[in-house]
Amino acid sequence: MAKPKIVICLGSSCFARGNEENIKVVEDYLTRNSYQDEVDVELSGTLCQGKCADGPNVIINGEFYSKVDPGVMLDLLKKLLPPRN
Repeated sequence: MAKPKIVICLGSSCFARGNEENIKVVEDYLTRNSYQDEVDVELSGTLCQGKCADGPNVIINGEFYSKVDPGVMLDLLKKLLPPRN
């Protein structure tokens, strides 16, 4: 499995609109499903991508997603790394 890469915009607009919570969603999901120990996930932040009106913005494996609220973030994570029971 290739190393999943999740990039969260930390520009002031995206951060204020929900990416602060999205970071928590990612970290909690990885921990809850034991991925932090078994899968090498690259989680990083980026400065403004110039698409503030569409934020909060997230890039997963090179694909750009806009208007990512915590529910959408969870759905994206489930597709990337299926939940474990």
